Amino acid sequence: MENIKSLYLKRIEKYSNLLKKQKKIINLISICRLITFLGACMFSMFIYSKSKNYYFTIISFLLWGVLFIVLATIHEKLNHNKNLVENIIEINHMGINRAEGKWKDFEDDGKEYVKEDHPFSGDLDIFGRGSLFQYINCTTTFMGRNKLKDTLENPKYNIGDILNRQEAIEELGNNIKWRQRFQGEGFIKENKDKEKRKIEGICEWCDERHDLYKKTIIKSLINLFSLCIISFIVLAFLFYGVYKYLALFSITISIIVLFYDNSNRNLLLNNVFIYKKYIQSYYKMINLIEKEKFNSFYMIQLKEKIIKSKEESASIAIKELIDITNSISDRANFFYMIFNILFLLDYRHMMNLEKWKDKWGVYLKDWLEVIGEFEALSAISILRFENPSWTMPEFEKESLYIKGKELGHPLLGEKAVKNNITIGEGHKILLITGSNMSGKSTFLRTIGINLLLSYIGAPVYSKEFKCSLMDIYTCMRISDNLEKNISSFYGELLRIRKLIEGINGGRPVFFLLDEIFKGTNSFDRHTGAKILINKLSKENSIGLVSTHDLELSNLESENYNVKNYHFEEHYKDNNIYFDYKIKKGVSTTRNALYLMRIAGIDVKEE
Repeated sequence: MENIKSLYLKRIEKYSNLLKKQKKIINLISICRLITFLGACMFSMFIYSKSKNYYFTIISFLLWGVLFIVLATIHEKLNHNKNLVENIIEINHMGINRAEGKWKDFEDDGKEYVKEDHPFSGDLDIFGRGSLFQYINCTTTFMGRNKLKDTLENPKYNIGDILNRQEAIEELGNNIKWRQRFQGEGFIKENKDKEKRKIEGICEWCDERHDLYKKTIIKSLINLFSLCIISFIVLAFLFYGVYKYLALFSITISIIVLFYDNSNRNLLLNNVFIYKKYIQSYYKMINLIEKEKFNSFYMIQLKEKIIKSKEESASIAIKELIDITNSISDRANFFYMIFNILFLLDYRHMMNLEKWKDKWGVYLKDWLEVIGEFEALSAISILRFENPSWTMPEFEKESLYIKGKELGHPLLGEKAVKNNITIGEGHKILLITGSNMSGKSTFLRTIGINLLLSYIGAPVYSKEFKCSLMDIYTCMRISDNLEKNISSFYGELLRIRKLIEGINGGRPVFFLLDEIFKGTNSFDRHTGAKILINKLSKENSIGLVSTHDLELSNLESENYNVKNYHFEEHYKDNNIYFDYKIKKGVSTTRNALYLMRIAGIDVKEE
């Protein structure tokens, strides 16, 4: 991890130096813009004072104006590059925080995605503080964040898809330059709910149609009318007379035409202008995807969704939309009113937008989904880049099987204690016993979260890992729900029922059960657990069950599908120590009385 941290530090140093140079150039361009503006005013006044010639004065002012516009364009581009560099510096700081284990301070932890009734996400720390989502999430758009959530929450990929995703994640993991540029271009520092509403608004806008602005006759009349206005104005200047009244009459008609449907048109044009920031950001991201030459089949397929041909691609289409929105932004300009009367610009903007929607609108949602998919893959590929020693899992197709060598919990990093695990070779259920705090629950979560990583195409924290495709079900963190008036015991029953429904659905199942039926008396707990374990052992499922009930260990002699494993502790100098290593057989140690003594309770063993 130190090598990764060093690499991030080097990139911060590189881009910090670049940022200093950019700021100097931007300041220089700003000074040049000011000088150009002052020069335009002073030089034009000087020309007029000497020559008294309007034409020379106007030409001089226009030439200075062109120079000012060129400098303004350069300034805008430099500012964008500066913002991009600042974003990349921030991205590398986040990388250092991950390397130092400070990722739990990241603001976005996806806590709103926590669902108590989800088959596994709550028990495996997929969302919320200290979660997998908080660790890897580097998405910057609503689409990317939502796609990453869906991927972690519902990984319904077949083995072929997973292998293709592994290849894609491997490629992206090694391409830090492209990944960080892609992430940097997507930085829209805005509330994700607000962005979501904007995205929904853009997609709804693409589906809307306003037939008035699509009619050929309207377009012809607008062009003809504009030509008449300009002609009458020119003729009025040249010949005066009746042309003056025709010019005034045509201008009056133009104003009346602009008042027609004005409020609705203003709303539509203003909304499109509001979307401009998002559209520009998405254009940069789409452009990066189109320009990059990917090698993995999965990303090539994704890229093909945004490119039809050289002449027809998402970047070309979105650039057209940006050009239209840029012209709409001129509506805030004072001089726009004059040109709007002369050329009926509002109508032309509406006609251009309707033409764009007819040609490209149906594809926009798909393009946004491609951006989201690339962002989700980039987030997952962080695991590959920052953990080069992790392994890409293999898959068993013939039977239900899990085998891991030196398997650790990915969210614990270097602190994780690694264990070997095999399920499916001669036994389908591991019954884990052990005293309090010995590591049973963490071990169950270690297997569960690594299995999830396998199913999304990510590397796993293991030296070797092979597994089957199964639906994951857990029953671990169950507590009373006062709002729903549900006790912890009833909550357990609901989770067990969901597990049984999953098994009855016909798909293979992997389950993790931690201290099941702990909400009832010892006799019922033992009887219920025994019945459930025997049933699960006969189904198309494998899994682990942790328990304090040592009598359940007798199942190994009664049911060949059950195998006993345990964790244990040892005592030294009146202190308790755990090695968190799994061992075969039944636990023979207990620490409840010792822990009570630590709590200050004087306990005498009989």
